[in-house]
Formats: sequence, structure tokens, C-alpha cells
Amino acid sequence: MIVADTGAIVALVDADDQHHAAFRALFEAEREPWVLPWAILPEVDYLLATHVGRRAQEAFLGDLVSGAFEVEWGTPADLRRARDLDARYERLKLGLVDGAVIAVAERLKARAIATVDLRHFGAVVIRGRPKLLPRDH
Repeated sequence: MIVADTGAIVALVDADDQHHAAFRALFEAEREPWVLPWAILPEVDYLLATHVGRRAQEAFLGDLVSGAFEVEWGTPADLRRARDLDARYERLKLGLVDGAVIAVAERLKARAIATVDLRHFGAVVIRGRPKLLPRDH
């Protein structure tokens, strides 16, 4: 499975994004499910609505409803792990969302994390050492 972060989903939906082609190709080529941690949903919704447009926002919501992505609603342990990561990597200022993405990827033993945020995800030691896509593709 592939766990996606906010930037990957925005790039996938936004045809004008510089990373769109890479994520589109990856999404179409991979047969395994893309899992969206609950914490990215408000960020994706906001960024699509304010920077891409209402049609993109509606398309994303339609994809969620149709099951194009799996949504992982998380556990209390994910929140603790996100908090611990944020404290451990204080200088990175990971925050809740990136911490939750990592926690979900670790718990689900994801093969990969889809991300454009190599500054954060590339600096953190992630249990299970998932690939960072598309970088490690």
C-alpha cells in the first residue's frame, strides 16, 4: 500500500502542478491502494479550494466518496506517535499532519509514502523504511 501526504494528492489532482505528471503516472501504474490519513483531508480540501478551484475540490470529494482512495481514520497510538515525532524532530517542525502520515505508514507497514516533501519525510527515520515516491520509484 501507498500512504499519501497532502502535497502528493494536491499534485495528483492539480493538472497545473509541477509534480502532476509524476504522481498521475504513479497512481495509474500502481495496483496497490493509496491510503489517505485522516489528517491530510482538511489540508487537501483547503488547498484545492483556495489554490486550484472548486472543480478540483469537488473532484477530490467525489474520489473520496467513490472509493478511489482508502481513508485511514487513525488510532490514539497514531496521535501519540505523531506527537513523539514532532518532539524528536523539533527543528523540522513536522506538526500533526506529517507526523500522522508517518505514524499511519508505520502502523500499516506501507511499502511507500507518496510525497513531494522530502525535507520532512527524507529526514525522519521511518519504521519499516518505506520508499518515498516518486523519488525512490
